[in-house]
Parts: sequence; structure tokens; C-alpha cells
Amino acid sequence: MPDLFDLAMPWWEFVLRALIVYVVVLAMVRLSGKRTLGQFTPFDMLLLVLLGNAVQNALLGSDQSVGGGLLLAGTLITLNWLAGWIGARSPRAERFLEGEPVILARDGQVHREVLRRELVSHADFEKAMREVNCADLSKIRIALLETDGRITILTGPDKPEDQPASDNQSRGLR
Repeated sequence: MPDLFDLAMPWWEFVLRALIVYVVVLAMVRLSGKRTLGQFTPFDMLLLVLLGNAVQNALLGSDQSVGGGLLLAGTLITLNWLAGWIGARSPRAERFLEGEPVILARDGQVHREVLRRELVSHADFEKAMREVNCADLSKIRIALLETDGRITILTGPDKPEDQPASDNQSRGLR
């Protein structure tokens, strides 16, 4: 019981380990692509559990104390809060941390090479179309892969003659 709060290494080593693991795992997640984050499947849950287990020793070393675990949890939560704080104040940091939306389709033309590169399946794209009640590719003005992995589709008329006339045109005032 007396070793319950005895740390096996200095407190700053826990913080340094947490910082290194946080930055490296964040980089790995960012490199794995937006779709990895956007769709939480059973495979993703398994990955999350295994990833946590894989980095456990890198974080704790030989320490098994309650204090060490709490210090690591506090450090990781602080790092996550700090990343959000910096991202909210710096557009450059936000782009680095969260990425930018990617155009998957524009004006009815699907960019298939972008779908492949971003790991978006044809079925996922069609599902996103169904979610906005879009049955025709020509109705897509723009389709974006958001930074969180969701697909946003904005629809509109496909041809200028399909667009409603403006007030001036409908009154014959050209």
C-alpha cells in the first residue's frame, strides 16, 4: 500500500513521455486520413483499444502507481485542451491539427482519383447522396470530405435554364 503513490521516475519524465506519445500518435492519426476518423466501425474500436494498449508502456514505463496514471491522464487532457486552444487562435495551427476539407465532386463531376486517395468508397459517396436526397450526380454543386471524415453534399440546379428567374427577369426588366 505505501507504493501506491510512489512514482518510479521523476514527474517530468511522465509529462515528457506523454508529450512525445501524444504528438507521434496525433501525427499517425492525421496521416491515416480523414475517413479513419469519420467512420467509427468495429475495426476502428479495435484499433483504438489496441493503440491504447500499445502506447501504455511508452507512457508508463515500469511505473504502476496511481499517481503516475493520474499524472499521465492530466497531462494528456491538458495537451488535448492546449491543441484545441492553439487551433482556435491560429488558422495555420488549425490547418495542421485538423486539416482542410477536400473537394470530392463539383458541378456534377466526381473526382474519382480524390475519392481513391482519401479512401472514400463509392458506397460511402452514394450514402452521402441519399442522406441529402440527391439521386442525380448532375445536381451536386459541391461535395466535400470534411475534416472530421463526414461527407457534405450541396445540391442545386444542374443547368442555368433550371434555375429560377430573378425578380427583375420575371418582370421583363433585363
